[in-house]
Order: sequence, then structure tokens, then C-alpha cells
Amino acid sequence: MKIVPDTSVVIDGRITSLIKTGEYKGATIIIPEAVVAELEAQANQGREIGFSGLTELQELFRMSEDKVIELQYSGARPSLDQVKLSSGGEIDALIRNVAIEHGARFITSDLVQAEVAKAKGLNVTYLRPQIGDYSPLSIDQYLDEETIAITLKERAPPVAKIGKLRDTRLVTLRDAPMTEYELKSMAQELLERAKRDPDGFIELEKRGITVVQIGSLRISIARRPFADGMEITAVRPLVDLALDDYDMAPEIKKRILGNRRGVLIAGPPGAGKTTLAQSLATFLADHDFIVKTMEAPRDLQVPDHITQYTALEGSMANTAEALLLVRPDYVVFDEIRKSEDFNVYADMRLAGMGMVGVVHAMEVHDCLRRFCDRVSYSILPQIINTVIYVVQGSIAKIYDLELAVKAPAGMPGDAYIRPVVVVREYSGREPEIEIFRHEGETLVMPIIRKNAEEPVVPATPVVATAAEPEENVSWKVAEKEVQREIGRYTSGPVEVRIISDNKAVVYIDDKDVPAAIGKGGKNVSAIVNKLGIGIDIRPRSELEAQRPVEEEMQLAGGIKIRLDKKQLTIVSLENRGKIVDVFAGKEYLFTATVNEEGDILLAKNSTIAQEMIKRYNEGETIRLRPV
Repeated sequence: MKIVPDTSVVIDGRITSLIKTGEYKGATIIIPEAVVAELEAQANQGREIGFSGLTELQELFRMSEDKVIELQYSGARPSLDQVKLSSGGEIDALIRNVAIEHGARFITSDLVQAEVAKAKGLNVTYLRPQIGDYSPLSIDQYLDEETIAITLKERAPPVAKIGKLRDTRLVTLRDAPMTEYELKSMAQELLERAKRDPDGFIELEKRGITVVQIGSLRISIARRPFADGMEITAVRPLVDLALDDYDMAPEIKKRILGNRRGVLIAGPPGAGKTTLAQSLATFLADHDFIVKTMEAPRDLQVPDHITQYTALEGSMANTAEALLLVRPDYVVFDEIRKSEDFNVYADMRLAGMGMVGVVHAMEVHDCLRRFCDRVSYSILPQIINTVIYVVQGSIAKIYDLELAVKAPAGMPGDAYIRPVVVVREYSGREPEIEIFRHEGETLVMPIIRKNAEEPVVPATPVVATAAEPEENVSWKVAEKEVQREIGRYTSGPVEVRIISDNKAVVYIDDKDVPAAIGKGGKNVSAIVNKLGIGIDIRPRSELEAQRPVEEEMQLAGGIKIRLDKKQLTIVSLENRGKIVDVFAGKEYLFTATVNEEGDILLAKNSTIAQEMIKRYNEGETIRLRPV
């Protein structure tokens, strides 16, 4: 009997399994050179399936030496043009031609390949995915009911993380280190199972790393050059909880069954966010909602009637486009990490779809900060209605977001009213975080209260010391570091004002500005990269322009003109942030943007400023008209 296996059968290891059972004992196994070339290319790219297929060919060679089978290689290696057209079936055609040439039985586990071979009149055996009981995997010997994760690396003893979510410990499973041979055999076995098992699939495959999912077990196989040695890690879900197992379940149910359908689950890694997400998905599906998931990798443990989608052609944006056509009631988006993921979540929410997102964040304001970096803060309440903060498997707090027009809490008394996103803890209803714009920056400001009688004050980005709760120690340190770094390029004094967690304004002598900035911004960019804080360098003359004015003129319509030695300032609080045309009488003078403080700043000796002073002295009315 002559047999020609294709690449799919060689990779999943079933050809050797069939020989060992005696079904093809004594047969002549003809391996097309196109199969060897394909496996070699995959191995050169660092793909685990390539190494697995080559290991299978080596096993076939050993069987031929033991006279169990006869092994032959036949056919031509594919040309470069055929390799480029492999997705169109050129290499598959070369493999089928070998079967035709030798009049052999053609064996494949690729459905398309099997159908084409039948159309060509070949004697085809299609190996369907295996269904039923499987023999235990080698990796199972390191797993028991308390094991959360295991790490197996060559030249190191195997270790496992054992226990429960709130009480885990690292245990060495044996004293002898793992060998590369053990790990290679285990990796091949895992790949074969992932290809055969209907609940298994290869989730990710890149040079040096392969991630497979087998049931609830997610396994990563790393090898050189990606890792410094071969390593297999396996992780499985910690617990399987129903929504009713959580303390605040009634409050969450009221929100997701009502109209607050933009839910964000936040918390540190390993806190139980994914477990809560799958509980929400199951609860919604049980209450007559159509639920889908977006995951990369797919590791939510949900019922079969909830379809799990991954990145379509490597992009979650493509997945979102498909889901908008499918029109589910809810989408559970696990692991929002990349900028594209945040934009996809926002777009789907604004399209009216119910969303449950999972974000890694040590604190709630951290995850909101990540959203503000990608979308306008003013639409956050439309995107996110509820934030659920999870710590050590429990729901610590539930937050609501709402948009208000007010002065931010803790800002100076003369702070002007502006749109503010207020984040409140659902039970206390007191604001804990405020998000607003200040001097061109979006600030995510936690709020603390010392007691019920005292007003709110903005919390520091880090934990304040017990001795001085009001003082932001980190800002003081950052101020001195910025002052020291800028001072390296200046001869005059350096005045630093830290205005937010990630921005500082620096005033230096006018003559020192070019040296501090450097050619093409080289110097200031190096300081920004070193300190991790944005720096706005301004000449000292601008600071002096903000000091006490020499003269102030009150005009009609609430407009003021302030004059000092170097600057003319038009003040119009009602036009903050607007673009306005400036008129003297009926004659148009110029167009300008009113900044967030309500000012238009002009150099006093400029032509426009001198013309305004002249027109004012002649008694003409100075007025502004929004564009």
C-alpha cells in the first residue's frame, strides 16, 4: 500500500499514530518534497508547528529503519513563485501531484484539500477532528485541582503556583531540572492535541512563540531566539463564579439590565477581572440577551451559545465591523490594551451597543486616564456609565460617571466654570474623581476629604505622607529635577511650575531659551524622555507680563484691556476658548483665539496693539464677535 500524507497530517502526528496501531504497518509512506519545504520554512520562522512536523518526519525515519514501514521522498521542491502563491493552493497542488504520480492513497486532515483531491479523482482518506476521550497529556502530571499555573523551562526545575486567589504560593515540583528533549516532546504533544481536539486551537503563532488553547488551559510555548531557552507555561482559570456569588451583584444587575450598558471592569493583574466578565456574560445570556465576546487570546469560559471572536485579520477594528453587522445586545471585550482597543470600545458604545470591557489598572483613575489619552474626556459618560473595581476576586467599589458644568473641586476660588466629568462611588454619592481640562491638559484628579466639615481638596497622584497630607511630595521632587536638568543649559535663574502629574511649565531668561530647547528640540526632548514629564519652556518676559498691570481699561460688554511694559491683554471671560473677530467701531482689526483664562495676549509694541490703543484713545468702541 502506498500512502502520501499532506502537511496537515504530518503536523498533527496522526500518520505515526495510525502506523503504531497497525493500520498502515508495512505500507510505503511517500513524503512530498513540498511538505518538507513547508515544514522547513515554518521552522525557520520559529513556528512550533514546523518543529513538530520535522519531529514527526524523524519518527517516520526511525520506523523505516525498524522495517515497520518503507519511507520515500518524492516530487520537486516549490519554486519561489509557488511559495508566494501558497495561499492560493500552489503547494497543495504539488503535494496532490505526488499522489497522482504514484497512484497512492492521499491522506489529509484539511477539508479543502480533501475535497479538491476527490474532484481530481484521488483515493482520499480525510481524517476528521477527533471526538471523544483523549489520553492524558504529559503536562497533566504537573497539574492538580489547586494548581493555578506552571512554568517548565529547560535547565531549571519545574515550578507551580498553587492555592486560591487570595492565598497563592510558588512550589518547586521536582529537584531535577527540565531537559530540552522533555520540553520538545511535550510541545509536539500539545500541538497535536490542539489540532485534533474540537475545543483546542492555536491562538497565536509568531517567531519563537506559540500560544495554544486546550479547553480551559492556555499554554505558551517559547523557544529561541524569542526566549533564552525553551519554556512552556500553562495557565488556567482560578475560579468559576456566578454573578450571584459577588457581594454587589444586585447593584450590577440593575445597571446591566437597565440603560447603563457601558461597563468597565478595572483592577490589577490577577485580581479576578476576567472571572467577573465571564460571570456577566453568562448572566446576560441567561436573561435573553444575545452576547458575543472579543478576546485575543480567547480564554473566557462561557457557555457554547456565546460565540467567542478574536482579532479578525489581526485587528479588533475588523472584528468590531463584523459585530456591528451581527448586532448582538452585548459584547464582552476582554483585555483592552492597545490604542486601537480603546477606540473600538468607544466606537461600539457610541453606536449604541452594550459593552463590558476589561482593563488592567492599579487604580480606577489609572484606567480613566488611559481612556482620556485616546478619546475626548467630555464623552466619557456616554462611553462608560459604570466602572467596577475588582481586587483579590471581590468587587471593591462601583463607580458612576456623569457630566456636569461646574468649577472643579479643590481648584482656587476664582477657577472658572467648565465641563467636568464627575466620578462618584455609587453608595456614598460623593465625588471621588473629577476629569477636566486645565491649560490644555486633561487632568484626572482624585479627590480626598479630611472630614465632613472641610471642603474637598484634590488628592495627590501618590499617597500623601501622614505628616503633610496636603503637600504633593512627588511634584516637589519633580520640580527640583526639572530645575536641575534645565539649569545645565542656562546661565540665569530657572523657575519651575508643576501644573499636573505629567506637565511642567519652566520660565527662564529670554536669551537662554534657544540653548534649553536645543536644535530641533533635542535638549528638551532628552530631558522629557529622562524624567517622563512634559516640559513647556517659556521666556521670563512672558512671566513678567503676567505680573501686576500698569493700566486697566474697562470697555463695554464686560471687556477689559490691560497694559503693562511689554504686553497688551484683552480680557473677555464670556468668550473663553472661542475664536473671535476684533472690531474698532465698525472696522475689522484682526481675528484671535481667546485662551481658557479668557485672555488675548498681544505684544505691546506690535502694530495691532498700537492700532487698538490709538482707536481707543480716539473714542472708538472696541468689541469682540465670536466667529
